[in-house]
Amino acid sequence: MLSRYSLSPMRELWTEETMYKKWLEVEMAVLKALEKLRRIPKGTTEKIAEKVKINVENINEKEKRIKHDLIAFLEHVEEQIGDLSRYFHKGLTSSDVKDTALSLILVEAGEILLSEIKDIKEILLRMAKKYRNTVMIGRTHGVHAEPITFGLKVLSWLSEFERNGERLREAIENIRYGKISGAVGSYTHIPPEVEEEALSILGLKREKVSTQIIPRDRHAQYVFALSLIGAAVERVAVEIRNLQRTEIGEVEEPFHEFQKGSSAMPHKRNPIVSERLCGLSRLLRSYVSVALENVPLWHERDLTHSSSERFIFSEATQILHYMLVKLKGILENLKVNEDSMLKNLDITKGLIYSESVLVGLMEKGFPRKKAYEIVQRDAMKAWKEGRKLLEVLLEDEEVMRNMSEEELKELLSISHHLKHVDAIFRRFEDDSQG
Repeated sequence: MLSRYSLSPMRELWTEETMYKKWLEVEMAVLKALEKLRRIPKGTTEKIAEKVKINVENINEKEKRIKHDLIAFLEHVEEQIGDLSRYFHKGLTSSDVKDTALSLILVEAGEILLSEIKDIKEILLRMAKKYRNTVMIGRTHGVHAEPITFGLKVLSWLSEFERNGERLREAIENIRYGKISGAVGSYTHIPPEVEEEALSILGLKREKVSTQIIPRDRHAQYVFALSLIGAAVERVAVEIRNLQRTEIGEVEEPFHEFQKGSSAMPHKRNPIVSERLCGLSRLLRSYVSVALENVPLWHERDLTHSSSERFIFSEATQILHYMLVKLKGILENLKVNEDSMLKNLDITKGLIYSESVLVGLMEKGFPRKKAYEIVQRDAMKAWKEGRKLLEVLLEDEEVMRNMSEEELKELLSISHHLKHVDAIFRRFEDDSQG
């Protein structure tokens, strides 16, 4: 993983030292279980724990010779514990240790990500409340549609992060499984009660039916959950990038004192962090297809998943962690230009209120098709002549025979369009509490 996109504490979770220590943690849990079930002498676990120290370089040197990482680890331990090695890794297969340890790491990684999501949700909630009544134009297809508030836009981001937090919690629980069931999952040389006790010590649940490995649909769901969160980050980043366009200028990501935007153009203040997040999200999504490819393995297991998994779990969790931390920094220091938001509302000279007039005419008895034709005709005329929609409507005898000037002005008002914003906020709060 490139250190450029890797931050603590997630970075430390994916070191070789952490991996070997997790392997040892699994082996020690099995020993504790065996000792509790009186299958090995009392005190064995403590004696082994006192003797074993992980030396990454030593294990890696052994692997170069042996060409098997878990056996290299076992030899490293066996050299330190002597005759006690007759109790170590007895009846286990490599994946009992490696898969169970991987679950421990993925659970811990998930908890780190949940903590970042919690922080982002708190920031978004503060922003949504602060800008609850900050009016701006809503856009569809990149074109001015109808007025909304910036707080409402932020609330939609918050709602998505709430859903993704729930998905991640579900994915964490779905990966909180281990297996100590032997070479093909049949417990040939180690009984199920040892697995149950060992996994209980580790805080994991036992896989109902395993093969040599934990089924990879669990891991695919986990990676998919990460990619969905990445997509949520990207959604916010894309919006910031668009709203920071020179001709829009409604928000701007932080630009620091000594920061430079371009080697050629000194005036540039580019949304580079938001752009970076979008690029990383693309990479994150690509891991989903790999995780899905790893589900259908041969028989009770083949090795085709192993090499790719050395990348996807480490990189997916580190990339997403980086993305969440950087998004948090953007949101905490986002410049919101309320003056530009108000200014942009008037660009179309009232065309954004066309649906209100359409509905108003329908309420006066016009068939929808006829009402649409009238409003579209007047809207196109206003656009072509560079006039306000209200002016053209007031000149339309067909409209004025059925509607007063006061009624038209009410339909073309901000308050008419935002009258339910408070209700949306209340509903969000009620649903979140529920």
